[in-house]
Amino acid sequence: VQLQASGGGLVRAGDSLRLSCAASGRTFTRFGMGWFRQAPGKEREFVAAISWSGGSTYYADSVKGRFTISRDSGKNTVNLQMNSLRAEDTAAYYCVAGILGSGSTRPVDYDYWGEGTQVTVSS
Repeated sequence: VQLQASGGGLVRAGDSLRLSCAASGRTFTRFGMGWFRQAPGKEREFVAAISWSGGSTYYADSVKGRFTISRDSGKNTVNLQMNSLRAEDTAAYYCVAGILGSGSTRPVDYDYWGEGTQVTVSS
């Protein structure tokens, strides 16, 4: 099972980025999926999650109104559209998938973690 994240990069404050995560090795149609991030010297933190149906989404307060999570179950992908980026959004972003199909803000509810993709926002 693999979760391959892409789309990270170096941008300026106020810019946008779109992260994508492609899942392979099994069908994730019934899995909740999401994104976490970790900045140097800081703890890992929840960013966004989406239920298996796409009908429920969850966001950290720090990104609410700026980030949008979506999924394409037919393609086993989950995306994170990030607008109005800030310097404090700088981190490695990790795609996750969990058998708990409802989606969750808790790391323990995710069974699969991908490699991080770096997002750097210059102020």
